[in-house]
Amino acid sequence: MSITLSGLAKRLVTDGLLTQSQAEEALRLARNDKIPFVTHLVKHNIADSGRIAMAASEEFGAPLLDLSAFDLRQCPRDLVDPKLLRKHRVLPLFRRANRLFLAASDPTNISAFDELKFHTGLSTDVIIVDENKLSPAIDLVIEQMEGSDALLGLLDDVELESLNVEMAHSGAMANDAVDAADETPIVRFVNKVLLDAIRTGASDIHVEPYEKSYRIRFRTDGILKEIARPPLNIANRIASRLKIMSQMDISERRLPQDGRIKIKLSRTRAIDFRVNTLPTLWGEKVVLRILDPGSAKLGIDALGYEDGQKNLFMNALQQSQGMILVTGPTGSGKTVSLYTGLNILNTPETNISTAEDPVEINLEGVNQVPVNARIGLTFATALRAFLRQDPDVIMVGEIRDLETAEIAIKAAQTGHLVLSTLHTNSAPETLTRLRNMGIPAFNLATSVTLIIAQRLCRRLCNHCKTPVKLPDNVLLEAGFTAEQLPTLKLFRPVGCDACNEGYKGRLGIYEVVPITDGISRIIMQDGNSIEIADQARKEGFNSLRQSSLLKVASGVTSLEEANRVT
Repeated sequence: MSITLSGLAKRLVTDGLLTQSQAEEALRLARNDKIPFVTHLVKHNIADSGRIAMAASEEFGAPLLDLSAFDLRQCPRDLVDPKLLRKHRVLPLFRRANRLFLAASDPTNISAFDELKFHTGLSTDVIIVDENKLSPAIDLVIEQMEGSDALLGLLDDVELESLNVEMAHSGAMANDAVDAADETPIVRFVNKVLLDAIRTGASDIHVEPYEKSYRIRFRTDGILKEIARPPLNIANRIASRLKIMSQMDISERRLPQDGRIKIKLSRTRAIDFRVNTLPTLWGEKVVLRILDPGSAKLGIDALGYEDGQKNLFMNALQQSQGMILVTGPTGSGKTVSLYTGLNILNTPETNISTAEDPVEINLEGVNQVPVNARIGLTFATALRAFLRQDPDVIMVGEIRDLETAEIAIKAAQTGHLVLSTLHTNSAPETLTRLRNMGIPAFNLATSVTLIIAQRLCRRLCNHCKTPVKLPDNVLLEAGFTAEQLPTLKLFRPVGCDACNEGYKGRLGIYEVVPITDGISRIIMQDGNSIEIADQARKEGFNSLRQSSLLKVASGVTSLEEANRVT
């Protein structure tokens, strides 16, 4: 049965974007699937979304908007139920008096506009947007409305002038009149930088003076990106403001200093910043590490472990004694892995003590000791004290020397579960590193139960990632097997309004190696890391490279990203 074309479908045929049969078939299938006509066309790559938007704008005389230039934080979130947005694929942009302006890719979706008009009691005006930009924008706003990103909602209510900054150690409030550097424009600018960093999901803020320029960079998803170039003549005032907020000595500009800032976003939510200053040739560089206590409570399922790896980690955590070591370079997520383990172990029946330099995330119910070498409170000193405090679980921030390693090994052998980190490239290299420190082979074989080596890779954006076909020889060289090639489907980043250059968020890549009988024999025979790695592969434990390729094959990251981190 033929369908009489009218409106947008007829216009697209007239403009040559669709044939008559394509338009009729698309209309029929869209009605069957109960989705807008334009959504069907774009979903199945039948016509270009940008040209459809232009044709719709001309046909219906509706304004055309580039949604990428619109600040989605302005969208009214209390007028429309998220279920309606998900159902009709339209987005409220703003309200003017009794009129609600809606972004839509299909102006013929009359039932959607009527239902929103009924639920809001407002007249509706349609603004045409590109479907490829509308879909991720709707998903992002729905996420925020439903509370999966409640932090953004809190940030929207924060006033730049009255940011609740609490001193991390003393609990005193920051005094805006402490120093002449605390002028209102500087206060507003610094507060905006901190809030923007939280809002964009940055992990670090770098404030850097040079001879003729001054820049601020955010590290987002592991990549540094410049976000501002303030005037050079306010460099000292910005540094002073940050030092006041973190309770440093603002008169000392010749030596590095450490401090902390706590920003209270609500009665129950706060974000900590670990702050370090460094005197450089042209002034003080300030780096702030953003510490979100919520990251420790994400749960092990959110970290990216394969099922087998997660089971090995959980089994090791349930042991009454032994040592779990997490290894990797700075910024590889070791701290979050350790805190996730501690959060699992943190019960009223368990006594947990940690020695950290510095304490990054505050965990209620865990006795956290900040190491301070200047006064003699080293990791080794703290460990000795822990052993006299009836501990069940001990966490050592990092094993840096033989003395700390020996005490940690002793604790693991005498009925305590010990968690710690090392800076090595892989799990097998961790064992040889401890041997090189001077730990006897039999102590390693009998105390270490599990080693986790890890990296963080960027996660592909689900809204814009696109399939990519690579030559077989490239895939084989990357590490895929010939058996995998026929069914392998890879994706590459594109970039859209909902992500950062095609990526959004990060996940872990892990090498999880339990100390089995076979590996123990190699340790006792003073085997090297290559022999241990070969044994781990024989027993079915994936290397970092193999784990990264599993992430690529499952479509969560790209081959380029796997090559970057492994």
